[in-house]
Amino acid sequence: MLYLFQVLNGLGLGMIYFLLSAGLTIIFGLLNFVNFAHGAFFMLGGYLCWSLTELTGSFWISLLAGPPVVAFLAWAAEVTLIRRIYRLPHTFHILVTVGISLILQEATIMLWGPIGKSIPVPDGLQGVVTLWNFAYPTYRLFLIAFTALIGFALWYLLEWTRFGGLVRAGSESAEMVALLGTNIHRLFARTFALGVGLAGLAGILSAPIRGVHPFMGPEVLGIAFVVVVIGGMGSFTGALLGGLLVGLVQSLMSTIWPEGASLMIYGTMAAVILLRPYGLFGRA
Repeated sequence: MLYLFQVLNGLGLGMIYFLLSAGLTIIFGLLNFVNFAHGAFFMLGGYLCWSLTELTGSFWISLLAGPPVVAFLAWAAEVTLIRRIYRLPHTFHILVTVGISLILQEATIMLWGPIGKSIPVPDGLQGVVTLWNFAYPTYRLFLIAFTALIGFALWYLLEWTRFGGLVRAGSESAEMVALLGTNIHRLFARTFALGVGLAGLAGILSAPIRGVHPFMGPEVLGIAFVVVVIGGMGSFTGALLGGLLVGLVQSLMSTIWPEGASLMIYGTMAAVILLRPYGLFGRA
């Protein structure tokens, strides 16, 4: 029963990692842009969850309002700053987005203080679900189901809508898409906002489980990059399978070998790179 509990924990954790890394890989796939501020927007989503829950008394309002706010801030950053450096080397991408990350982190400390916050599990999802002699937290089951639904909606958006077609075509040749009459700057801004909005959503969903603190951004950013490397840069399917794999490894190893749980995440990444240098679903 202990291992079944940890497997379910790993699925929930893996789906959070999937949302986080899907945004990162969508941005890289279309924009060829490395966003080192992604973890900071995850943190911002968590703090918006805490603030809106405190203000309104409802977690559900934060779940509805938080991601659009994070996406709007990302859109504003893309329009005013980030689009100016797309054609520059990746070194500039790293410098600018690390700067944005540090600004968001320090602004968080100024607004909310350096001490972490805890968010209560929303009403209606407290307690446990009992199946035979096995009990599991209701919120974690909701987390697995809700993120699976979001994943399906995201797959449909990318595979069966005009926007998704433009994103997939742009990942092959942004110049071709622009020559066919698409406003490429608008497409880039919307894609960046979507990817970062997913990070904000992941931060909100994880807040009732792990709470929030100002230094959580670099931690989750490292895991997101591990997931993207395992799954393959620019691959939506890779982000899903990579997130689930990392979540399961981290959850199971926390029971089998707690001291080596983090180590095994990077060990898994190293094993995948040795077998498939471009990731499970990546392209050269």
